[in-house]
Order: sequence, then C-alpha cells, then structure tokens
Amino acid sequence: MFNDTIIKAARGEKTDYTPVWFMRQVGRSQPEYNKVKEKYSLMEITHQPELTAYLTATPVENYNVDAAVLYKDIVSPLAPIGIDVEIKAGVGPVIHNPIRHISDVEKLGELDPYKDLDYVYKTIEILTKEKLNVPLIGFCGAPFTVASYMIEGGPTKNYHKTKSMMYNQPKTWFRLMEKLAEMSIRYLRAQVESGAGLIQIFDSWGGALNKADYAHYLAPYMNQIIDSIREMGVPVIVFGIGASHLIPEWNKLDMDVMGLDWRTSISEAREMGVKKALQGNLDPALLLADWEVIEQRAKEILDQGGSHGHIFNLGHGVFPEVEPETLKRLTTFVHEYSKGK
Repeated sequence: MFNDTIIKAARGEKTDYTPVWFMRQVGRSQPEYNKVKEKYSLMEITHQPELTAYLTATPVENYNVDAAVLYKDIVSPLAPIGIDVEIKAGVGPVIHNPIRHISDVEKLGELDPYKDLDYVYKTIEILTKEKLNVPLIGFCGAPFTVASYMIEGGPTKNYHKTKSMMYNQPKTWFRLMEKLAEMSIRYLRAQVESGAGLIQIFDSWGGALNKADYAHYLAPYMNQIIDSIREMGVPVIVFGIGASHLIPEWNKLDMDVMGLDWRTSISEAREMGVKKALQGNLDPALLLADWEVIEQRAKEILDQGGSHGHIFNLGHGVFPEVEPETLKRLTTFVHEYSKGK
C-alpha cells in the first residue's frame, strides 16, 4: 500500500490528488517533538536513529501527509570534514573556525558518509523498512547556503564576508564550491542508497545573489549535484527564500521540481516559462488566520497547480505557533479539493 503520489507529481505525471508535505513538519509545532526536546538537543536527537525515526514519522501519522522529511540540520555533514560547528538555540549554526583563505579550504577533509554519519543512514533504513508507507525526502544545503555559514561564522542578513570572498578571492571561492559539491554528492547519494525517495536541496540563501552572479558562482555546482542524484532515478527539488528573481536561472537547472516561496504564484512561474513540476506555496503566516481564509488561499493555489506536476507545500517552514490540527485539516482539504481535478 505504498503511496508514491508525490513522486509521480515530481515527475510531472497526472495524479489522483495533489500531494502534500510541509517544510519543518517535524518541529516545535508538535507536542511529541517538544516533549523530546525537553530532554535532548537537536544534535543529540539526530545521533539516536530510533528517536529520529520516531520524530520523522510522527507528522505522517498525525497529518496524513504524502511524504516524510528526514529530521536533521543542513550543517550535519560539516563536522566530519573539519568544521567546528555548534547549533545554538535561538541562533542557528555557529562556526568556530570560519573559512577565511584558500588554506582553510584545503584543510577540509572528505566526507565518508557511512562512517562519519552512520546514524543518519541507520535512521533512513529504519524509516523506509519499518515505519513509512510514503516516500522519505532526504536533503542537503546548497553550496552557497552552506558556504555562507562557513565564511560568516553563523547566520547573517547581508552576506558581506561571503560575497567579498566570491569577488576578491575567486580561487578560494571556487575551490570551496568544489569541496562542498563533492561533499553534498557523497552525502545525498548515500541517503538515496539507504532509501530516500526524493531529495530537496535547500538553496535557502541563494536569493542574496543576482542572476548573473548565481549563474557564474553557483549554478555549475548546483547542476553537478542535481545530475549526480537524478542519475540514480530520484527526483530533485530545489527551494529557496526570496529568490523570485532567480526563477529564470533556476529554470535552466536540471531539477525536477522548483519550490516557490509565497512571493511568486504558481501562475506567475508558469508565465515565466517554467514547465517543471512546482512545489508550494502557501504563506506560512496564513496558518494563523481563520480557516475560511486558509481555505480560500489554498483553493487559489490548487486551482493554479492543477493535476499535473504540483506538490502542495508552504512558502517556507512551519513555525512553533501553528496548531497541529490546522496542518491536519489543511492536508485533508488539499486531498479532497484536488481529487478529480
């Protein structure tokens, strides 16, 4: 009774209904998650495969979504290659040995995924063999996004150090991109080998670049990663925030699914020539609105998405204040409204 609707949608095939999953569907909006977090940190949770599998599977059971998404952080593969990274509550990833020169890049090691991150792949095997009747989405951070943490030393709003390296130390930048692309490929291929049925690349902060810089400094490495995963027969989704201006560049990438935030509608993306499957894109803030408002906005998205190549999701992640019952009700509505479209 395996439900592969989301994989069909990712490939642009006609589906009986529009599949749904929610970014950050595992997290602080869940009472089960909050109970676990009282005892363990994020990193402590992810190092326990049974516990991580439990949290990853819970939204599927609670909301009836069409995919699970592996619970982990995009910086998980950095420590094994020599980055001193810490996840600070309320801050995010903090890097204690930031990249400044090409010598720092050359010191980075190679990821041995099954040795360095064995707990990740044990979690995937538990999920796909024992717990799930829907596909599991694996993921990584895009090279620009991961590099920004490594160079800035943590989250940033302006990316000044990152862009300065791009413009002033191009050899350092491109060598770092090579390293991160290689790391991402090893990391993702092992996820697929362990059972992940789709891959999402979080190009979260790529919108900080203009189109020309994205094409020059990042796109070749994105395609390198995407092509390596797609050759394994697994669909690839690319998603980012505030990246509407990059849609023409993203459309040139070999991805299967383009994830949109709420700033660009499904119709607008189609008008820009996007024929790939699309994912999105309800504004997460609407989850705090009255149900009549949520339903109307969801209808508009579903009417634009149609029955070919659309995966319903939010324009960003679920946030802590969202009621689990709202996500369950929204999933049910999307399934029922989209049937027969």
